[in-house]
Amino acid sequence: MKLPFRGFNAILYKEFLVVLRDPLTLFFMFFPPLIEMIAFGYALDNDVKHMAMVVLNEDRTVESRQLIDRFVNTQTFRVVGEVQSVDEMAAAIRQGKAYIGLQIPPNFTRDLHAGRNAQVQVLIDGSSSTIASSALNTALGVSFRESVFRLLGETGRRELPVEVRPQILFNPAMRSPNFFVPGVIGVVLQIATTFATAMSLVRERERGTLEQLLVSPLSRWGLMLGKLVPYLCIGMVMASGLIAIMNWLFHVPIAGSLSALFAGIVVYIFCLLSLGLLVSTRAQNQIQALQMSMVFIMPSVFFSGFIFPRETMPWIFYAIGSLLPTTYFIELARAVILRGASLADFWQHLVILAGMGLALFALCALRFRKKIG
Repeated sequence: MKLPFRGFNAILYKEFLVVLRDPLTLFFMFFPPLIEMIAFGYALDNDVKHMAMVVLNEDRTVESRQLIDRFVNTQTFRVVGEVQSVDEMAAAIRQGKAYIGLQIPPNFTRDLHAGRNAQVQVLIDGSSSTIASSALNTALGVSFRESVFRLLGETGRRELPVEVRPQILFNPAMRSPNFFVPGVIGVVLQIATTFATAMSLVRERERGTLEQLLVSPLSRWGLMLGKLVPYLCIGMVMASGLIAIMNWLFHVPIAGSLSALFAGIVVYIFCLLSLGLLVSTRAQNQIQALQMSMVFIMPSVFFSGFIFPRETMPWIFYAIGSLLPTTYFIELARAVILRGASLADFWQHLVILAGMGLALFALCALRFRKKIG
């Protein structure tokens, strides 16, 4: 009776030696993910602060200067200069010197004291939707608060008729790193692990050692598993380092269980490595393996919910995201890290990742058998 994983120990020992004696492979598995983690963690930030603003103050009164201060005190705007005309203000925005232009007309204070509608104009650069949306919401919020305070003063009331007291759960400071960095871990792990195993069989073929494996008494299951396990161990070491960076450098607290998080990471990395092995059974050289691996990177960034909410996507892209392992890991990681969820709360994600990994691993072995035939 032939064992399904015959030769596993031998190929495992061989693959560990090959990987540990290849400093270039180890370098590309550890150093680029480290740089990507730090770069993405700092770069991905949708907290728009201190946007450049030019001011056209034609009123030049205490009230107009107080209004400017209220805009600046939101920390969304910073005054970078004063202009003397609307054309000069528009030119500053067009040239990229400012994102916002605030115009206070000469009769602003007079209309305010007379009880008339005192108007100010805010010009917003709409070429960036994120900046424009934040600037618009903040400007409307400043004008709304100013109007409410003056109406309360005129009516003599001390309290608002209706008061909303919001309470933000899990990320009360609304820090962007708390949201993005757990997702960065999922994307970085995919890039490093998928590339590593995608090159494994291709490297054997280019070095001329694949034929030796084909004639040796190895089962296809033992060969595939022996190729995968060393990179699984390296991937776990890499994931531990990324979690340490997340916690110590970006100060993202881990609300849930580390054991639950690592259980999800093990299954996720196994799935990614199986995907890389599948690529390596198809590719004829390392360039093809690299190109085929890149096919999965961009969809995982844009359709997994890493940056954009999946619920707002058209159904076709939502469906594509449902086929990606990164989608389920990012949801699981954010739930455990930010909301303190347990695996019992997201067991479906773990089952789906395990199913994907086993299906991909089985497909790798079957494809390799076909190649032998």
